[in-house]
Amino acid sequence: MTVAEIRDTKRERRGWYLYDWANSPFYSSVTTVFGALYMSSVAAVQAKSDITRNGDTPCADPAGVENKLQNCDVSLFGLHFPAGSVWGYLLSVATVVQVLVLPIAGAVADRSRHKRRILGGFAVLGAVATALMFFMAGGNWQLGAALFIVANIGYGASLVIYYSFLVDIAGPDERDAVSARGWAFGYLGGGLALALQLTFYLGRDALGVSQGTAVRICFLTSGIWWLLFTIPVVRALPRTQVPVAVERGLSVLTAGFAELRKTVAAAKAYPLTLAFLGSYLVFTDGITTVVSVSAQYGKDELKFSDEVLIVTVLVIQFVAYAGGTLHGLVARRFGAKRTILGSLALWILVIGSAYFVQAGRPLQFYAVAIGIGLVLGGTNALSRSLFSQMIPAGKDAQYYSLYVVGEKGTSWLGPLVFAGVGQATGSFRLAIVALVVFFVLGLVFVWLVPVRRAIEAAGNRPPAVL
Repeated sequence: MTVAEIRDTKRERRGWYLYDWANSPFYSSVTTVFGALYMSSVAAVQAKSDITRNGDTPCADPAGVENKLQNCDVSLFGLHFPAGSVWGYLLSVATVVQVLVLPIAGAVADRSRHKRRILGGFAVLGAVATALMFFMAGGNWQLGAALFIVANIGYGASLVIYYSFLVDIAGPDERDAVSARGWAFGYLGGGLALALQLTFYLGRDALGVSQGTAVRICFLTSGIWWLLFTIPVVRALPRTQVPVAVERGLSVLTAGFAELRKTVAAAKAYPLTLAFLGSYLVFTDGITTVVSVSAQYGKDELKFSDEVLIVTVLVIQFVAYAGGTLHGLVARRFGAKRTILGSLALWILVIGSAYFVQAGRPLQFYAVAIGIGLVLGGTNALSRSLFSQMIPAGKDAQYYSLYVVGEKGTSWLGPLVFAGVGQATGSFRLAIVALVVFFVLGLVFVWLVPVRRAIEAAGNRPPAVL
């Protein structure tokens, strides 16, 4: 009998749901909207300063009216690159750093009696770094870049440990509903925070606040939101856990490194678990890409205004709350695997319909956004809970570190396909449709995985409905 089956977990579950709510503004506001909006402009100020100091005008346009600062070079550690590329490179570096750090964080967490303290520590690290991005002003983009990387470490590591608590607070038959509810609350929290911040940002002139200052305040409030809502999370989660035994003479950190090597080697003994993980990595790359390029598709291909794109982002966030809740209810009746397969089929229909959206018809674009929102949260939430069933006992954080690292490590392929098809065909319509291949392959791969056998092979009891 598991800990979740012999303990009243209502309070712990409420706290667990709340962490999705707490950290979501970092992704929805800082990473998706305001970081991309502000980082390159700060780097451009640095580029202008360098040009003025050196007496050069390599970025001046033919008429000499203004500098094309986004194309001007900035430098870091002897490397030179255009200011407009800073955000893209920063996202790549942050991903690489997470790939190096997260497996160690997971291994250490599984070997500690105080996993919730580790979660709280990483959450505070991420929240404080996010809030300190408020001080990224003028041309000091390097400070913002360093803080963003630190915030990403806190965000990713806390998610690894947060995911692993699912096994502690929910039995096999309850995890789909619990995971879906947490994901739904995350989108609701992220949507609410983003709506408040966008209201402030769009009304900044009436308040006498400059654009840069408004963005920096949004960074600050995102960090404060994350920090404040993490406090009740840490108080509510299980106080202690029974850790995997650490070899005599080894510290928890040293044992974490040693266990990481063992986990990677031992994972080969669970090929069906790895098969499901591989299937997830295929379709989640498609999901991440659709979310990240939807604004570009709306702006460059369909010629929508920024106001339409902002409304679209909010529509997706709030509809995803209903979609996540709905997926939990459907999974209770039909099982997680069948629900994921149905959700992937809907993804194929939604992305296919995006091809037919006409320029200047925002209602059609909103309809696609509603479709994305309905399947967005639920697909990932049920994948998270189904994967938890396939993890060997005591290895939860370690396997979830592989889960998150794999997700980060493959997140470059979808954008590459989108950009490559767009460049080759000259049409983002064909590029968006090309992403359907990720969902088709994901559907086929998930269908082929015998999840009941995978769960039993990991030594766990399968839920009654799969």
